[in-house]
Amino acid sequence: MRTISIISQKGGAGKTTLAIHLAAAGTAAGLTTLILDADPQATASQWSQWRGMADPEVVDCASPTLLPRKVQQAAELGADLVVIDTPPHADIMAREACKIADLILIPCRPQAFDLSAVETTAELVKAAGKPAFVLFMGGPQRAPTTYRDARELIEGGEGLAGMGVAVAPVMLTQRAIYHHSTAQGKTAIEMEPGGKAAEEVAALWEWTREHANVSTGKQARSRRRAA
Repeated sequence: MRTISIISQKGGAGKTTLAIHLAAAGTAAGLTTLILDADPQATASQWSQWRGMADPEVVDCASPTLLPRKVQQAAELGADLVVIDTPPHADIMAREACKIADLILIPCRPQAFDLSAVETTAELVKAAGKPAFVLFMGGPQRAPTTYRDARELIEGGEGLAGMGVAVAPVMLTQRAIYHHSTAQGKTAIEMEPGGKAAEEVAALWEWTREHANVSTGKQARSRRRAA
């Protein structure tokens, strides 16, 4: 089983949107996938209710002391992938989520205030010593200069250099379908399978699967049969 933790100390960074779309992509790929909703606002849990409780399953876990046990239980029950959606401004929960992650994703809008908040999150991630990437969320669809400047600030800017946090080459840009789909308990790729957002989600899933070393659905099924 692989665990992906989505961490950001800033609210409104797009953590839940990222968690939902990654987990749903894992489910669509044939993996037994679980979202651990560690945010007291329980946005992912609300999305699951709108979805009619269909997969991926969402489990509440607002206590950082329970998080490791919840992940262990998921592994014991045969989950292939766990995605942890963490709250903002919660150092203890973020640290716990970093400790048990195989991959850490830091969603960030390519804007000044959001970029400055990455430094705080990067300090938490650095202590965990796990693979970690900043992933741009909700930025303009065509703004190469904006993304170039944001990448330079994160990867080589003063105060962030040497922290070991790179920028992922994939992103989810600002598209209305992300908001419209989640409000209906769906994902962008489910509502517009041939749309640009679906292309972004597919690229995100393939990149994430590779970097988290997530099994394909066929590999996961073979492993479960062997067990």
